[in-house]
Amino acid sequence: MNFHAIKAIYLFEMARFFRTAGQSLLSPVISTSLYFIVFGAAIGSRIDQVEGVSYGTFIVPGLVMLTVMTQAISNASFGIYFPKFVGTIYELLSAPVSFLEIVAGYVGAAATKALLIGIVILATSTLFVDLKIQHPVAMVSFLILTCFSFSLLGFILGIWARNFEQLQVVPLLIITPLVFLGGSFYSISMLPPVWQNIAMLNPVVYLVSGFRWSFFGLSDVPVSISLIAIFGFTVLCLAVIGWIFKTGWRLRS
Repeated sequence: MNFHAIKAIYLFEMARFFRTAGQSLLSPVISTSLYFIVFGAAIGSRIDQVEGVSYGTFIVPGLVMLTVMTQAISNASFGIYFPKFVGTIYELLSAPVSFLEIVAGYVGAAATKALLIGIVILATSTLFVDLKIQHPVAMVSFLILTCFSFSLLGFILGIWARNFEQLQVVPLLIITPLVFLGGSFYSISMLPPVWQNIAMLNPVVYLVSGFRWSFFGLSDVPVSISLIAIFGFTVLCLAVIGWIFKTGWRLRS
């Protein structure tokens, strides 16, 4: 394993992030504050509690998941797409670096960025609600796994995309709606039985449910199933990336 190559890619990507750290961190803080104003104040005034948890506090895990997923995808997809766009990807492919080392550098940096932003969102939420975490180790584990797995997805999207517009298609038209419909701002148990069954087809439900359990000990699905879902998703993304580098799909053309 060429750790020097991994470190070089990682530090290069992190340097790009810190050059715009103010913008990168300020935007999520403003968005989170707006969510608390709209959902926590406006809707929360009409919904006292959800399963014994105040509504403002209940939506915190969903807000973190929404931001972390979209940021992980965005950072990873742009990180690998830009070398394709300017043509430097060929220098990387011709270097004595394996695909695992390339993925580790780009995905590691994207996951770190998403994790930092997730921590900022958690810190911001404490300004609005009294937040207590029942299972902090599980919370950190779910957060890291989510950052890593969705950074892998973003890496795939960055290779798939042929232009900057396509980089925004999946996060805006697929991921964000799935998060909103995945129980981020409500409990699946609040839905009619038919819609509960339909909601279970949404993979984001399992991620949000497991993450919320680490905060409040409440979940819409068993925590073990949530862990299986996120590990399965991670393995699937790694398999797809392995196939991409083996075949050169969208890398050599």
